Amino acid sequence: MNIILISLDTTRADRLSCYGHFRRTSPHLDRIAAEGALFAEHLSPHIPTYPGHTTMMTGRDIYAHQVICQSGTPELSPEIPTLAEMLSARGYYTAAADNLGRWFARGFQHIEPYHWDTSVPTAWRKGEAVTQAALKVINRAAAQDQSFFLFLHFWDPHTPYLPPPPFDRMFYEGDEKAPANASMDAVWKCEAFNRYFAEWMPGVTDIEFPKAQYDAEIAYMDTCLAHIFTRLDELGLSADTLLALTADHGEELDEHAHWFDHHGLYDTNLHIPLILRHPSEIPAGVRVSGLTRQQDLTPTLLDYAGLLDPTLKFDGVSLRPLLDSPGSLSRGCCNDTVATENTWMKKRAVRTHRWKLIVPLEVPDVHGNSDIELYYLTTDPGELNNIAPECPEVVARLRRIMDEWVAERTADTGLPDPLPLQPIPLRRIGKMEVAVPRDKTRTQAEEPVFAAADLEKPLSDEKLEQGLFVGYEREEESGPDV
Repeated sequence: MNIILISLDTTRADRLSCYGHFRRTSPHLDRIAAEGALFAEHLSPHIPTYPGHTTMMTGRDIYAHQVICQSGTPELSPEIPTLAEMLSARGYYTAAADNLGRWFARGFQHIEPYHWDTSVPTAWRKGEAVTQAALKVINRAAAQDQSFFLFLHFWDPHTPYLPPPPFDRMFYEGDEKAPANASMDAVWKCEAFNRYFAEWMPGVTDIEFPKAQYDAEIAYMDTCLAHIFTRLDELGLSADTLLALTADHGEELDEHAHWFDHHGLYDTNLHIPLILRHPSEIPAGVRVSGLTRQQDLTPTLLDYAGLLDPTLKFDGVSLRPLLDSPGSLSRGCCNDTVATENTWMKKRAVRTHRWKLIVPLEVPDVHGNSDIELYYLTTDPGELNNIAPECPEVVARLRRIMDEWVAERTADTGLPDPLPLQPIPLRRIGKMEVAVPRDKTRTQAEEPVFAAADLEKPLSDEKLEQGLFVGYEREEESGPDV
């Protein structure tokens, strides 16, 4: 059996049409989901990209691998094997189309790099660059005799949202800079991000525009993925290839004033797609309800390959029993999971089928908030009504689950809880000279709203001393951010 794992960076489940989005953003992914299994409540407990992908590719949580943010983190211990290392050691040919580097490159016999052209400020063809590299990797794998494992990493829904034509107007027909529209005012007042936003959507006044562009990026990526699926069919590989499509995390749009980024332990960030297809091993059209988690993916893939070695240690479980037993489809694999973040904010959360508790570990957060948050997901799936003050007994119960879980995991690993130890690496991104040019006077309609004091702040990305800013894909910075 061959295995292809495709990471759809920054893709939240509910913006795919196969997960119920009102826009038809993903017809090609929808077809793959109809031919296989879709996991309806799959979560990425550790965000953003570095911890998310580390958990995805090891089956371990942050208490084992200790990777909790984008920078200033320890390297993944060589004692924790990656999926590529496990499969390579068991006779698989391993290759990737990826640009993460670091420990994510471990175990791959070949990595095909890519870089997209950023010279056109309104259209970045990220998906086509990744597709070109991915097709080379697939051709290379098909030309050798071993079973293979391929990792293909797409970035399109990550900011900046700059879908190329004709996708750039696929879901938006209005005037995104209409002077009378004030829906972006709060975005331009967000000190941590406004300079960055002004680099790629200057003068935008309609908040529906970046939301539509996020969806357009997914539609563009979906079209690029069609080339991957077609090539597998052309080479006769689809019949014996386990195809897994997922994400490292989702994205906040305008739901909680965490504008167009992936911080905040809301389901906008935690709820990610997971689609599995193998024509002879996975029944078509299956929809698995109940909680499943990122750390369950690696043991699941190994299980289908017949390589789930009991000597390998995981913090997740194989999801294959949910698919092999129809009575299990509504159960999921757990009753609750503990989530973490430590890139813009340091927080922990407990997510059950019905409840979400979010606890800040450093206050105030980047948005000035210090509240403990409690949401009853059954009636408030958007997590908009914080009922923590009204439900102290629920807060206490979920807090107890959280504390007991952390104590259990640190005792099991013999390692410290990394969350209190590693600093928050990001405080502000964007360059003032782009947001507010010093040699140009804008009209009031064009001008992003900044405090006057901002004009005296340094023209650079701010971070803690221990942090290392990892780019938002600018020429002078290497590699994409998370």
